[in-house]
Amino acid sequence: MDRLTSLHTAIFSAIERSLDGVVPLLARFVFAATLLGYFWASAMTKLGDGILGIFVPSTGAYAQIFPKQMEAVVYDVSQLGIFHWLVVVAGTWAEFILPLLIVIGLFTRLAALGMIGFVVVQSLTDLYGHGGIAHAETLGAWFDRVPDSVILDQRAFWMLIFVTLVIKGAGALSLDRILSRQILGDTANA
Repeated sequence: MDRLTSLHTAIFSAIERSLDGVVPLLARFVFAATLLGYFWASAMTKLGDGILGIFVPSTGAYAQIFPKQMEAVVYDVSQLGIFHWLVVVAGTWAEFILPLLIVIGLFTRLAALGMIGFVVVQSLTDLYGHGGIAHAETLGAWFDRVPDSVILDQRAFWMLIFVTLVIKGAGALSLDRILSRQILGDTANA
């Protein structure tokens, strides 16, 4: 039995060492294939008109991020303050920038950490701001044999991708790897 355990450990340790950069690369690929379009499409709905739309978000942006406040002011953005504008602009930019950083593998750990915070806020807004908490199928439940709830089931998989990237970094084929090698090469030559 010891031989079998040793053989198992030797084989899978070698596989783990040789393919260490593949898991985060696959996480970035799955993110690009499944969620990049989702986040960018969502961000596009928040842009205002024209080239300055990145600084003057749409009314829908405020309604998505601050649904109850917008309802309270009868969807008149001018009644909201600078705080609301800052949050909406930052959220819109984050929806473009953080996914892009993950896909190209630049500052990946920080970008993935930012996406964790983003998805937590998004989920809380969906549940409490938009009333999803009142619909059991939206919140869902774990260990219920039904893996299709929007919040607990789907977003748990999203979080697994982000946590993998926070822990493992960008992996192979990333700008982080290129920059790391250049910095280490420059340090060795100094």
